Amino acid sequence: MSGYRTLTEQEAVEYARNIPNLFPEDARLVSREIGDGNLNYVFHIKDERPSGKSVIFKQALPYVRVIGDSWPLTLERARIESEALILENQLCPSSVPKVYHHDTELALIVMEDLSVYQIMRKGLVEKKRYPNFPKQIGTFLARTLFLTSDLAMSPLEKKQKAASFTNPELCNITENFVFTYPFHDHPSNAYNPLIANVVQRIWNNNELKLEIAKLKEGFMTRGQALLHGDLHTGSIMVTEEDTKVIDPEFAYYGPMGFDIGAVIANLLLNYAAHEGHTPDLQERESYQTYLLETIMEIWNVFENEFRALWNEKAQEPYAKVPGYQDSYLQNILQDTAGYAGCKMMRRVIGLAHVSDLESITDPKLRAKGETLALTIGQELVLQRKTMTSIKDIVNVVVAATQN
Repeated sequence: MSGYRTLTEQEAVEYARNIPNLFPEDARLVSREIGDGNLNYVFHIKDERPSGKSVIFKQALPYVRVIGDSWPLTLERARIESEALILENQLCPSSVPKVYHHDTELALIVMEDLSVYQIMRKGLVEKKRYPNFPKQIGTFLARTLFLTSDLAMSPLEKKQKAASFTNPELCNITENFVFTYPFHDHPSNAYNPLIANVVQRIWNNNELKLEIAKLKEGFMTRGQALLHGDLHTGSIMVTEEDTKVIDPEFAYYGPMGFDIGAVIANLLLNYAAHEGHTPDLQERESYQTYLLETIMEIWNVFENEFRALWNEKAQEPYAKVPGYQDSYLQNILQDTAGYAGCKMMRRVIGLAHVSDLESITDPKLRAKGETLALTIGQELVLQRKTMTSIKDIVNVVVAATQN
């Protein structure tokens, strides 16, 4: 870290000016800091002259930004994010922002500006619909997960890739804040006092905690494929036509169902939030139905693309054994349900909440949505081993909504 320093806006401008071929020589560059996340500085740098070109600078900090230097954090995550974006763009072209430049010493990534896109979470709160999203995210999941797994890579190549994406500090955040702290009376937890009884029942439910322990063990020990590692609707940018996945700084080798479950969990958190956002029953049910149809289509696209990749590209000698493909995908589905359930519960009980629910200003209405999210989350974890199709996940949601 000897050459590391945090950039000011003016330093970011000068740095951009010195990257070959990034901007025209006569560019008049302006910068503004737009980071609203927990971990990093983000600068939007634009040429005010006719080229109008703009880029994003993302600089990792050596601590958690939202807390300060009392919580140190590795700068290695910037290398991991940069390499993950480059690899994901190779595996699924145009699914992530282009990387123009990476500076290891400054923990800096210079990448494509996606200002014409909207963070998906915000659009879902506004009840927007994205017709191309299921196909695009389902394809992204299938290609990035299958093509980085032992199914598609030689054992040596896969283990070398897994070593380069070892990400212990960021994984530790997930292990604590997704799988551990929310399910115990931990000081980091923060939840609506009106759901205290529901939270207490979760803390006292040893059957549930046993299943969460198994899911945590899988996250820690099963290096199936290269994961994005934090694939929520705040890490997805959308237009009506297109989808871009951003922020893979949590990337590491883990169980495939964790990424798929994260996408589904966040769609279901939005589903639950409309109990508060959308008082008109017909309007609410229409949008919730759209969300459930989106979830089913995501899985169906993922499964069809995954099977096609398997049939065309699988290198694993056992890949053609009858029943192996079906068994493999059923295990992914069950992991998906379990990890989705953990993600939903932690976003209600734990440290980092979601604006879908937090933007409901009436605490009683918010509690209604939060209780539904916790109910769905628990049932996804507890029932996951009985699931054989994506319809089983949807049935859990419908049953929880009707009760």
